[in-house]
Amino acid sequence: MLGPVILAASRSDRMRRLISAAPVTKQVVDRFIPGEDVDDIVPVVRDLADNGLELTMDVVGEDITNPAQAAAARDAYLELVDRLKPLELGTRAEMSVKLSMFGQALEGGHELALSNVRPVVEAAAEIGTTVTLDAEDHTTLDSMFAIHEELRKDFPQTGCVIQAYLFRTGADARRLAESGSRVRLVKGAYKEPASVAYQDKHEIDRAYVRILRTLMEGTGYPMIGSHDPRLIAIGQELAHQAGRKLDEYEFQMLYGIRTDEHLRLAAEGHRMRVYTAYGTDWYGYFMRRLAEKPANLRFFARSMLTKG
Repeated sequence: MLGPVILAASRSDRMRRLISAAPVTKQVVDRFIPGEDVDDIVPVVRDLADNGLELTMDVVGEDITNPAQAAAARDAYLELVDRLKPLELGTRAEMSVKLSMFGQALEGGHELALSNVRPVVEAAAEIGTTVTLDAEDHTTLDSMFAIHEELRKDFPQTGCVIQAYLFRTGADARRLAESGSRVRLVKGAYKEPASVAYQDKHEIDRAYVRILRTLMEGTGYPMIGSHDPRLIAIGQELAHQAGRKLDEYEFQMLYGIRTDEHLRLAAEGHRMRVYTAYGTDWYGYFMRRLAEKPANLRFFARSMLTKG
């Protein structure tokens, strides 16, 4: 099981330095992260939208250590909103945020993260779009859900993410489905202990299907975050069983992974949203992409051997 090893490496400064220094790294990272600043990303947004795809934008960055860095993360998102405005894409281009970037782990972090994320949600609403709060490790979730609930009082379209591998997620899904929330369901990409999360892939897949059924049968808006062909097909069937129209749920996949499938689903009339990250602090994001799928790791290893 290489996934846990890679996730551990994602927190290692030594591995960060080693991988960042490898000559081939930038070429491989570009597959998943198409730019370092907002000027790089605007043409990508236009191209994806022109191909019938929708986007959720993530300014990558983690390990915030002081309030000034949290404020800088907020400002980076406000700049993104400003650049999206003239494109007039509305909800076709939304944003995803990690509350850790907004200072959640600092002293007084819950209130700090809320005060930093609220202006981003307000600015997004002003240009006709919205924000989804990404899930991180299990110790942060009570704070994330509380912030989500608070934001939804004024901005009910604010979304959140739940992770199928956590034991708690079935109950979270039932609550969110009843409240009419926008919910992205993913398998989970953090190293979690066996006391709080399933460790076996088949158990995680079964949990994913159970939770997705709950979301489809609820009053919210399910967002199916998966590249797994079997789960995508199951998602379509569950939507059909629940009587949902094509605009009453959506699929979400990462930029650079299964791009042909992005286009196929969009051509069939599905809402297909591409999770598109950009920024200079890419290491943690990149390592989780490697951990999620063996094919990603093979792609990176092959490139290191042939191009390094």
